Amino acid sequence: MSAIDTNRVLGRAGRTGTFSKLVDAVIAWNDARVTRNELAKLSDRELTDIGLTRYDAEHMGL
Repeated sequence: MSAIDTNRVLGRAGRTGTFSKLVDAVIAWNDARVTRNELAKLSDRELTDIGLTRYDAEHMGL
């Protein structure tokens, strides 16, 4: 069984600007990539048990 860490703190209180938005976008992209990779390791049966299809797992975060 795989575990996904969901303890990441999102956002940067008090910080705005283009660089901060870029960093947030990269973090979001990487989180989606990690999630897709973890879901790809699950069998079709395990995905069905959590209410996802293989398509859903491959297109998570897109």
